[in-house]
Amino acid sequence: MIAEALLYAATVPVTLKAHRRFIRYSVNLWSRAGRCSRQWAEHEERSKDAIRSAMTGLRQRRTAVILGSGLLRDVPIEELAQTFDTVVLVDLVHLASTRLWLRRKGYKNVRLIERDLSGYDDLAAGRQPEPLAFLRTVPYVDFVVSANLLSQIGRGVKRRFEAEQEGALPADTVAQLIQAHRSALEAAPCKTCLITDVSYAVIDRTGKVHEEADLLHGVSLRSVQADWTWPVAPIGEESADYQIVHKVVAAY
Repeated sequence: MIAEALLYAATVPVTLKAHRRFIRYSVNLWSRAGRCSRQWAEHEERSKDAIRSAMTGLRQRRTAVILGSGLLRDVPIEELAQTFDTVVLVDLVHLASTRLWLRRKGYKNVRLIERDLSGYDDLAAGRQPEPLAFLRTVPYVDFVVSANLLSQIGRGVKRRFEAEQEGALPADTVAQLIQAHRSALEAAPCKTCLITDVSYAVIDRTGKVHEEADLLHGVSLRSVQADWTWPVAPIGEESADYQIVHKVVAAY
């Protein structure tokens, strides 16, 4: 708990005021990633492999944009920094530990952008959500990666709605935002790579499935090239009796 508290305190002053309320979610993810590093290793490496495969054969390698860069555990940042003239990391929060690691590595061509990628502000204002419209202002983009972000849009929006609004979140809100993200990637004038968990299952020690859910709320994906499982909560993390396993796909 001390490490988490210190990381939280160090991240507050380097985070936009509007985003500070989300720091604890990033710190919780950092903490779980450390506890589950062995069980998460395959997922992280397969995510990196998908990005490597997607960037193979690019004719121009000027700017790469990573949406949902997070802890960088599932992103081959070293190769990206060596391959592209500029690498732009976009997320709601960049933890102080990630900033320090990048500084120590000396990546002079890596840029950080804090941004809400959900598109919720557009929808709340009655506009068609355009969560990736900002990409039009990033010069010379040749590669865009959405890294284990898409399924998190729904969770983040639900938390935000509960904090800001009364009543229940409209039933089609999450599906609209997920669809907007997928469509924006498909319309991008460059090579893209979408990595996302698409469903989860709660499984007990005998292998019996007790619960399953579609994390993309009915939105389908095209051009899926690979899939694998990710034990997000291994046995012992949330319960001694069950684990939570997500199915992940890569489309590019």
